Amino acid sequence: MIESPIMDRVRTAGSHLLLAVTALICVFPIYWLFATALRRPQDVMSQSPVPWPLSLGNFTTAARDVDITGLIANTFLVAILSAVGQLLIALLAAYAFAMYTFPLQRLLYLAFVGTWLVPFQVTMLPNYILLTRLGLIDALVGVVLPTLCSALAVLLLRQHMNAFPKELVAAARIDGRSSWSILWTVVVPNLRPALAALGILLFINAWNEYFWPAVVLRHSNSVLQLGLRSFMGTEGEQWGPMMAVAGLACLPVLILYLVLQRHIVNAFVRSGLK
Repeated sequence: MIESPIMDRVRTAGSHLLLAVTALICVFPIYWLFATALRRPQDVMSQSPVPWPLSLGNFTTAARDVDITGLIANTFLVAILSAVGQLLIALLAAYAFAMYTFPLQRLLYLAFVGTWLVPFQVTMLPNYILLTRLGLIDALVGVVLPTLCSALAVLLLRQHMNAFPKELVAAARIDGRSSWSILWTVVVPNLRPALAALGILLFINAWNEYFWPAVVLRHSNSVLQLGLRSFMGTEGEQWGPMMAVAGLACLPVLILYLVLQRHIVNAFVRSGLK
């Protein structure tokens, strides 16, 4: 049965309409967040979809009550250290599992990935006790240290490295290159899209983390997630300043995605190989 061009256009238009409606549904909460932040303080609870007249009063109040610059800097430091640390460790582990053969390799890999299935609540108390003995409670390093090993990152990078042409690695070894040189000059340049996609996922996960920083850090003015908590009290929530700080918290992640967007698309389309 031959379909007419009109039916093809109708089907295409319907698909685009469905995607547009879905995109609007996903974007609307973010729009409402910024709309609430830009309302006048007395109009915060307004149901009007358009915030008019615009006001920066909520941002001024938030800047007066908390150190926004310090919160963003601390959160960015924790997120970037956690993401880079997880990427580095996962890259080395995945390279070993994908490029070498050693005794009990499969068993060790399954045990390593099996840690992904262990709930965080199970390891939270041992980690807290260890950080207490190391004197890292109420320190940003204490937030980063237990998150440096990611079984999910190892699993994903190993899949990409298994698809990497082994002939290139063998040729590099014949040329006399060391394993360290092969990793950084042959493998990593071809895994840039995959590393960028995984890196932004790890960064966003660390950026949005609330529970573990709340356990380790005792001061609310330490990371953004705990800073937002300062606008919630027994006298009621300050929705305007809270939405202002939450809107500022979205911007670094959005900028990071826009910068790495091309690499992320390539990671999914081309499986990380050029």
